[in-house]
Order: sequence, then C-alpha cells, then structure tokens
Amino acid sequence: MELKTILLVVLVISLSGCAGLYVISQLLGRREVLLWSDAGSGGGTSSQQPLRWMKLWISSFLLKSYAVWMKVLPLRYYAGKVRMRLAVIYPYDELELRRQTMKFAYGITGTLTVSITALTVLNPDAVFLLSMLIVAAVLQGLILDGYINRLETKLLEQLLGFYSAVRHAYHRHGMVTDAIEEAGETTGQEIGVHAHLISEALEDSDPDNALEKYVETAPSRYLKAFAGISRLVAEYGDRKRAEGSLYLRGISRLTGEVQLELIRKKRLDYLLKGLHVIALLPVFFTKPIEMWARGHFPLMDSFYLSKAGMLIKAGLFLTILLSYVLLQKLKSEEETPYRVKPANRPWEARVYAHRVLGRVCRPFVPPVDSMANHRISQLLKETNHRLRIEWFQVRRMSAFVLSFVVTLCAFLMLHHLAQQRIMTEPPAASSFFGALPKDAIDTGRLEAQRDAAVMREMEMSGTAGYDAIALSVDTLQANFGGGGSREEISEVARRIMDKLQRWNREYLKWWEVGLAILAGFVGYQLPLWTVQFQRWMRSMDMRHEVYQMLTMIAILRELERISVEEILEWLASYAVIFRIPLQKCLLNYGHNPEDALVELRKVVVLEDFQRLADKLLLASEKLTVADAFDDLDSDMSYQFERRRLDYEKSLEVKAGWGRMIGFTPMYALVFAYLVIPLIWMSFEQMSLYFEQLQKL
Repeated sequence: MELKTILLVVLVISLSGCAGLYVISQLLGRREVLLWSDAGSGGGTSSQQPLRWMKLWISSFLLKSYAVWMKVLPLRYYAGKVRMRLAVIYPYDELELRRQTMKFAYGITGTLTVSITALTVLNPDAVFLLSMLIVAAVLQGLILDGYINRLETKLLEQLLGFYSAVRHAYHRHGMVTDAIEEAGETTGQEIGVHAHLISEALEDSDPDNALEKYVETAPSRYLKAFAGISRLVAEYGDRKRAEGSLYLRGISRLTGEVQLELIRKKRLDYLLKGLHVIALLPVFFTKPIEMWARGHFPLMDSFYLSKAGMLIKAGLFLTILLSYVLLQKLKSEEETPYRVKPANRPWEARVYAHRVLGRVCRPFVPPVDSMANHRISQLLKETNHRLRIEWFQVRRMSAFVLSFVVTLCAFLMLHHLAQQRIMTEPPAASSFFGALPKDAIDTGRLEAQRDAAVMREMEMSGTAGYDAIALSVDTLQANFGGGGSREEISEVARRIMDKLQRWNREYLKWWEVGLAILAGFVGYQLPLWTVQFQRWMRSMDMRHEVYQMLTMIAILRELERISVEEILEWLASYAVIFRIPLQKCLLNYGHNPEDALVELRKVVVLEDFQRLADKLLLASEKLTVADAFDDLDSDMSYQFERRRLDYEKSLEVKAGWGRMIGFTPMYALVFAYLVIPLIWMSFEQMSLYFEQLQKL
C-alpha cells in the first residue's frame, strides 16, 4: 500500500474520531441533571432517560480511558501535564478533574491528528511532517494556556458577583458564615464550591487548620484573602467605624483588586490577541514559497538544498519557536507560574553532589567574596529564584555543553547533507526562468547518477587527475551503449573533478569548532539572561503585590489583638511572588523576631517591600500595628493611581514587544527565505551572463 493511500485511510479514521469527540464534548459541556431530580414527573423522565444514559456512558468511557492512559508512558506524561494545569480550576472533584483532562486530551489529539494528516496528504514530505509535529506541540500548549486563562477569567467574573452577593447577605444576616453560604447558592457553580468550602472551614471545630488546608489548594489569591478576612471577622468580630463595617470595607477593597486584575487580563488578551497565530504562520508558508521559487527559478533549487538554505530554514524554525516562547512569557499571568510547588531536589543539586561531575563544576563557581558571586546572588534574590549559586552554575555549564554539542553535531550534519547533495547534483541548467521540462529533469538525474559512479570509481579522491576521470567517463559512456565527443567528455570530466574537490572540502573546519564554542558561551549566558529578563518582567508585578499586601494590612490593622506574626501569616498565604521569603521569616520569627524581619529586608531588595518590612519591624518592637501604619490611608489613593498608571505602562510595553516579537518570524520568512535567495540568484545569473558574453 502506498503512503498516500495509508494517509487517506488515517484521515478518514481521524475525521470520524474527531466528529465523535465533538459530539462527546458538546454533551459533556451541558449542565448535568441529577438522575433523581425528575423522579416525580413521568413524561420528563422518559424523554430525558436516553440523554442521561449517554452522559453516563461517556463519563464512564472517559474515566476508564484515563486509567488506560496512566499505564502508557507517553500518554501518561501528556495527561499528567493537562491534569496539572486543570487542577487549579478543579481542585476538589477528582472525578470531574479526570473527565475534563480526558475531554481536553481527546479533543486536542483528535483535532491535531486530523489537521496534520490532511496537510501531509496534500504535501507528503518528511521535513514538512516534522515541521507540522513541531507546530502541533506548540499549538497544544497554546490551546491549553488559552483554555486555562478563559477559566480563570470566568472565575474572576463570578468572584465579583459573589462579593456583591456576600455584601447583600451580610446586611441581612450580620453573620459571616450565613452570608457566605447564601451568596454561594446564588452565584455560579465554580465559585459556589469555594463558598461552601470556606463556610465549612469557618464552622469546623478547628477552623484555623481547616482554613489552612483550603488556602493550600485555593485557585485564586483573592479567594485566599477573602477566606482570611472572613476568618478574622468571624473570630474577633466586626468593627463599626465612621467609614462603615470593617468586613464590608475589606470586601470593597478586594472587589477593587479583582476589577483591576480583570481589566488588565482582558486588555492584555486584546493587545496580544492573534500574535501567536501570526508567529506560527511562516511554518505553513515555507514549503509553498520554496516550491514556487524552485518551480519558477531553477537556480533556486541549488540554493535551498545548499548549506546556506538549510541554515536559513533551521534559523527560521528557531525564530518561530523563540518568538512563541517569548510571547508566552509576555502573556503569562502572575499567579499560575508562581504557585507553590513541591520542594523536590533539583537535578542541578544532584549533579553538583556527584563525585566526578561536581569536581568538574566547582571551578566555575565564583568565589564567595568576588563581585561575580555578589551580582549573581543579588539577581537570584531579586527574582526569588530557588536555586543556589552553585546549582545555578551547574545549569549554566549544562547549557554550555548542550549548546556546544548541538552546534557541533549540526555542522557535521550539514557537511554530510552537502556531500549527499554533491553526489546527486545534476548539471547546471541553462534555463534561468520557468520550470524545467520533465525530460530535462530525467536527463539531469541520469547524468548525476553517472557522475556519482565515476566519483566512487575514483574512490572519492580530491587529487584524482583529469586524465583518469576522462578515461573513466569514456568507459562508462561506452558501457551504456553510447559515446560522446571530446568536448562533452572534457566537460563531464571537469564537472566531476569540481564535484570531487567540493566533496573533499566538506569536513569540519577550525572556525566551525570556534563557532560551536561561541554557541556554547551563548548557551552559558542564556540562563543568566533568562533570569535578568524575568527580573525585568516581574519588577512591576512585585510592586503590585506589595500594594496588595498593604491593602490586606489596612484591614488587619484595625483588629486590636492582631500581632506582627499573624500579619506575616496572612501575607504569606496571600502572597505569590514573595511567598518563600515570608515563609522563611515566619520560621525564624519565633526564635528572634527582630533578626527574622531584618533578614527578610535583606533578602528582598525591592524598595517598597523594604519599607513594609521596616514598618513591621517597628510594630514588633515599639509601636502597635495601627501606629506603625498610621499613614496608610493617606497613601492608598496615591498608590492606587500609581499602580493603575504602572498597569497602563506595563500593558503598553508588553503590547509593543508583543507586536515586534509576533511579526519577527514573518519578516524573517519574507527577507531571509525569499528576498535574500532572489538577490543571490540575481548575482548568479549576472555571473553566468558575463561568462557567456566572454565566450562570444
């Protein structure tokens, strides 16, 4: 069976599977009706029974397929990746989490399989298939990120309605738990689950422990802050000030935070909308452009198959992947990437502890009293990186070795492909424009095979003489039942001699080793540049989180019995970027509060956070919490306007960088893959014209 027939069969099967998966997703997307909800109605039960049976069968199929996927290593890896992302949205329902995981996995794999199969049928090429697989790997991550982002946005929108419902219910009841329970019944299903869990935690016999368990798995920092405020008010009671209820003012502040975050997310999505697709479009146009150029300009065939053409193609694919990664960095939200992860020992630590590998890496660790050590340590502190300097240097050394080996192997592969191209290279065509006729192509392929036979007879020696090559050509032509004139034999001999010389020049050069070393140095600096880029991207986000901490403290300071340690506990549960330094401070606070806060101030070098640490230090020594933060109210309006302006600047910067990064692959495709080859072809044609004029 031919390849095209096999691909057509796969296409038909994939289309059928995709249609079935679409029906499954539509059925599961509807709100499920409980089987006993219509027990009292006769006609409704009979009409709904087939649909309920279908839903139960589909649910059972998804759960069974989840168990099957967990037994196959590649499928288990992908399902685990999807599950890890969806666990943020479905943290409390294991069965629903498994169903949603398999829904997404089947939908993505089915759609991408159909698309890749259809495109491969239209263009059965191995390189094109490889590029499609790369695009599929990129697209599935993009679709997953978009799906999670949409769910998080939906959760924030429901959270606004939930806060409003809690306000109205609190006015009626005056009880925190009753207000939360009633509000959860009137809002969306996703937020209603969290409302019920918060209410249960507040009514638990050990509310602090129950609330701590909820905070560890809560999908949003605003839910954590709301749960914390509700716990404080439920325990210490509400405070009625001139401005109103402490609890309601706290909800108002959280509502403002959610509104600002929701506006920022929607505007950022709008500004970066479609840039991922634009960055991936060149993958689909590389092959059509190449086929068009090779079909209309025969000289372009030699360019695209040369080392320069292969390097440009590889560079184009790298540009596309790099642009996609940078766009993901620009669009990434603060909360999801910085969620608490298990403190597993990193692989860099195991490498550094190895007896042999650690001995190799230790000389590359800068001394403790050196400026390089200080700069790297400061950079890691500013970004709250979990790696030590020694482990970070192991990562840099690994990047150096990997970049060097990959570049060196790429050069060796290019030389090998160039030698293969020389062996199958037909004679230069005399036509400059238009496609060559089929008989000319067949004749060129036959002559290339004869040239390769003569080259192998010469044992691929670059020092083979003209006479020996001409004699071999004459003998070969005689064996094929024909002979050529002396001019034809001379032309073929010179062509083969040129091929032999070019074939023998395809070996690893010293400057290529130098370029591989240079690529290794670039790889060595890449982890450092990545952390610096991360620091630049997070500088505004860190200031915004400090402002959110001040919002939390503005509520906590009105409680008479609140202590600095309790404030640190609430801030640690509310924080995302500064969680690790706050947790370390809490561990050391019981031993020596002053030293713990001073160390916290040293670890985080952000000026706004240092001022916050100074006020906490004053509150732990001499002043009360209310006196230490007595100027907080007068500063909040200024901070809010400053934060709003920072958001606008951040969005403008990200939008500018996003447009530049998103259109870079398209520019590279047009100029590097079309304009530059056309310019090269023009110079080649000019040189051929001059040679023909000189022969006149």
